[in-house]
Amino acid sequence: MQTPNLMAQAADSLRALALDEQAKERVGRDPELRRYMQRVAARYVAGHTVADVVRHLHAVAARGHAGSAEYVGESCRDEAKANADTEVFLELAAALAHERLACSVSLDLSHVGMLVDPELGYRNARRIASAAAGAGREVMISMEGADRAGLIYATYLRLHAEAGLDNVGITMPARLHRSAQDLPRLMEVPGRIRLVKGAFRESPAIAWDRNSPELAAAYRRLAQTLLAGRHKCSLATHDASLQNDLADFILQQQLPPQQSEFETLFGLGTEGLDALRRRGFQTREYAIFGDEYFLYVLNRIAEEPARLFQAVVDLIGPGTAPASQQGAA
Repeated sequence: MQTPNLMAQAADSLRALALDEQAKERVGRDPELRRYMQRVAARYVAGHTVADVVRHLHAVAARGHAGSAEYVGESCRDEAKANADTEVFLELAAALAHERLACSVSLDLSHVGMLVDPELGYRNARRIASAAAGAGREVMISMEGADRAGLIYATYLRLHAEAGLDNVGITMPARLHRSAQDLPRLMEVPGRIRLVKGAFRESPAIAWDRNSPELAAAYRRLAQTLLAGRHKCSLATHDASLQNDLADFILQQQLPPQQSEFETLFGLGTEGLDALRRRGFQTREYAIFGDEYFLYVLNRIAEEPARLFQAVVDLIGPGTAPASQQGAA
């Protein structure tokens, strides 16, 4: 079998494993499995606590970038835990204001109760967004699997229409075919739209392949629609070709710099983000913290299957993670 096929199969297997809630629970319970997962995760996770991520965000700010911080977790099916984790998001919003950090709060609606009861998810998201608004900070709702997209978008629009929370933004995956129809509706409210390629395992019937030219073309079309419409947006991609093409588009169209920003993830794309900042673009680094990083880390590795080799090095080679990240997870 050819290497590209093996890489594609490895990526697909990792994405399938990321969605396995029983596997996630087992890793969380088993001390040995958890210890190994921590070593792999250290490259992608900014720590355990609000204090940990705040320290990281100060370093991000020193490089000239805004931040977005997420207390990581998803698919919570316990109301008490959803409510308890909501309190951590409230603590995060308060800490960002206290530290005067230019940083948004990111969250999964399924982390704060959407799967327990959509009303619970809405109430907890509203609490977080209201607290963030009082602190002058944005809240960015992350995207999950395509089967949850409709409810996520409905909750997002409801936060604007019913609660008047204009500081709430939404993440939209370019790889879903439905996104071309979703975008005009999402642009009717003023929240920032974070455009991503999309990391979740999806059926070819509803989504472009991660490495296909169709996905790159779809990302460009959606991004240019956002930019030309002068809608507040985050261009969240590590694809240097896309970054450069869209940077050129912004300059050619003489678009206002405060309308858009480029965003990358902690542990990935640092040099590219720094280069965009030097060119005068607004930039943001997204960082997660907490202990429920199973899905997040597996999806990061799956996006570039060659990262499997780095994961092996991190797993068996003591001290191989970057010095600034050792012990962070």
